[in-house]
Amino acid sequence: MHLYKPPCTDIPLHKPNMQKSSEAPLKGKRQITVPKICPPATCWGGKLSGAVELKQLEKFLHMHGLSLQETVKSETGMIYRNLGKSGLRVSCLGLGTWVTFGGQISDEVAEQLMTIAYESGVNLFDTAEVYAAGKRSSLVITTKLYWGGKAETERGLSRKHIIEGLKASLQRLQLEYVDVVFANRPDNNTPMEEIVRAMTHVINQGMAMYWGTSRWSAMEIMEAYSVARQFNMIPPVCEQAEYHLFQREKVEVQLPELYHKIGVGAMTWSPLACGIISGKYGNGVPESSRASLKCYQWLKEKIVSEEGRKQQIKLKDLSPVAERLGCTLPQLAVAWCLRNEGVSSVLLGSSNPEQLIENLGAIRVLPKMTSHIVNEIDNILGNKPYSKKDYRS
Repeated sequence: MHLYKPPCTDIPLHKPNMQKSSEAPLKGKRQITVPKICPPATCWGGKLSGAVELKQLEKFLHMHGLSLQETVKSETGMIYRNLGKSGLRVSCLGLGTWVTFGGQISDEVAEQLMTIAYESGVNLFDTAEVYAAGKRSSLVITTKLYWGGKAETERGLSRKHIIEGLKASLQRLQLEYVDVVFANRPDNNTPMEEIVRAMTHVINQGMAMYWGTSRWSAMEIMEAYSVARQFNMIPPVCEQAEYHLFQREKVEVQLPELYHKIGVGAMTWSPLACGIISGKYGNGVPESSRASLKCYQWLKEKIVSEEGRKQQIKLKDLSPVAERLGCTLPQLAVAWCLRNEGVSSVLLGSSNPEQLIENLGAIRVLPKMTSHIVNEIDNILGNKPYSKKDYRS
């Protein structure tokens, strides 16, 4: 485990005006005011001093007709990281749409959320089927493949379904390509070589730029990489994994080894554990919460279980830490995920603008995540995983 060190050298593109391409502009659309997020004041490391680096950056931008104040990072404080060891730069906070978009919220709220995220420097949108907006080159759009329909050939990771499923997804998104296509779970019915060949094909055809995995084991990812190298094909660049205060093993132990060996990065989801870490379940399950919905009975059972009650006690113990840092518990939880330098981006799921703005504020908390604070959180949680290297030392 390493503490995050903010990079000093990224030069994001100037953000254009948002314009919804898939639908006509809404009439009487309200202006959304997004609070500016101040950039972290500290920058560690690097071969150049901060002053020299800043001067070179200003010179570079001036040559291209821009000012330092016009860059997205300068305006919003957003931090950008490479997706694994690929050259793709993604915002360290992304917007996930797999739960709330297309059912739980209206199109108008979805548009507000996308606008707030984009204007806050977010360029990563995961499975954004409701809204495709802005200058395409400034966005990183991802989609997932596995479940496509009821027919036997409409699910899984066969060559047929990968190609047809991605074409259908592009039609829904009204896009020519996605930046990353994810295999949304492993498929034991399809040979690994067929999966890797199909992913390589859609990339070579210009339907996607990169491919990644989601919910795959380290062994399965390594197999895909080995097959790609053996047959001169394209390997996956990242794994999407669940990561939060109570789910740590895979992202903190397994994925760092894959990153150093084969360059696979981590894009994490559910930083608030489906809302468990939000603090709203401290006194049971409110009627208006996600856990009260029929389709989320499993979440309700998890919250009221013995393990769920223990988690709520630990969250109460973490509240004083959040108060000392001047942030909310959700902001602390998201910043805690970001402090892991092996995480390329943390996907946020929000059902209303206020919630999204609060979670985006985790950027301000990140510089406060010192080793002392991280150790204090580890002592409260009591669930820090240890790698083989830790045991040897």
